Amino acid sequence: MSIIFGPVHSRRFGKSLGIDLSPGKKQCNFDCLYCELDPAKTVDAYDEVVAVKEVIDALQKALTVHHSVDFITLTANGEPTLYPYLSELIDAIDAIKGESKTLILSNGSTIGDPNVREALAKLDLVKLSLDCATDRCLHKLDRSHKGIAIDEVKAGMLAFRKCYAGPLIIETLFVKTLNDRPEEIALLNAFFLKLKPTRIDIGTIDRPPAYKVKPLGYKELHAIAYQFDPSLPVYIASRKHVASKPECYSEEEILQTLSKRPLSPEDIEILFDNESQERLKTLLSEEKITVKETNGVNFYTLG
Repeated sequence: MSIIFGPVHSRRFGKSLGIDLSPGKKQCNFDCLYCELDPAKTVDAYDEVVAVKEVIDALQKALTVHHSVDFITLTANGEPTLYPYLSELIDAIDAIKGESKTLILSNGSTIGDPNVREALAKLDLVKLSLDCATDRCLHKLDRSHKGIAIDEVKAGMLAFRKCYAGPLIIETLFVKTLNDRPEEIALLNAFFLKLKPTRIDIGTIDRPPAYKVKPLGYKELHAIAYQFDPSLPVYIASRKHVASKPECYSEEEILQTLSKRPLSPEDIEILFDNESQERLKTLLSEEKITVKETNGVNFYTLG
């Protein structure tokens, strides 16, 4: 049973040391169709709980080996916010973390609980998932535990956004035929415009899923990105097995494209051929476009 894992090197989060709050087994209030963990009955509380002291002892030992960690990341074989001593644990981590920052990777399901919001507000960065905008989708795709309602999740996220001063990142994972319909995306878009997260990461399945569901291709994700309002900082996080061929864009087409959707360097590499990338550099030098950093990710946008 290993509480600490990593460090994992991430372009967005740097050198990250993970804490698994459910190292013994999967304990989650979701049983997502795309989860890489084996299917398991959903729960609303942990029945196997690691003591705060045990977590801190393991973390202290790891920090003596792994220096200059950018992030200490709270996660779990399941949902980390179900850990009953989360607030106490975050306080204890803060006392020993030094220059490292704290991050949580949560499915967002418990954010309606004021106690959870109070605990998460202590973290340096919070990443919440929101795959669905309707209860029908939530129950079918995320297979949520009884009693979890999407309106309560949304209300909790909005309440948390008001009280949290740090970066709030939302992650949406798209699965073919389940949450990629225009109607569902339109509802997500409307909510994100209210929430105003620091960044929205959209992706698809890139690991073997627990159930027989299919991923989207990069072109499909790119098309989905264009269904969101241009003011939203949407980042395509999944680019594995990209099959699209770079194409030629004129200067006018580049400017028109960026007016509709800021693009990351990875998007540029996939979409633009070499000649178009040279045109992009020229536009950048002429200050017709600019690069904007949004919490670890650069975006090309209109100047």
